[in-house]
Amino acid sequence: MISVLINGTPSAFDRPLSIAELIEQMALGNKRIALERNGEIVPRGQFNQQMLADGDKLEIVVAVGGG
Repeated sequence: MISVLINGTPSAFDRPLSIAELIEQMALGNKRIALERNGEIVPRGQFNQQMLADGDKLEIVVAVGGG
């Protein structure tokens, strides 16, 4: 079991997930997002390679257009 904080909310997963899998589960795959893991920005190109670890703290921000 993997426990992580996502935007301050505890979440638990039964198996290891990549950041890309997490983004898909959260239905954010088609959105413009910025993701910070344990205080460091993760480039979108690394989402498939980076696996969540127990205790990770993620901040996910979704860009919203407007004018």
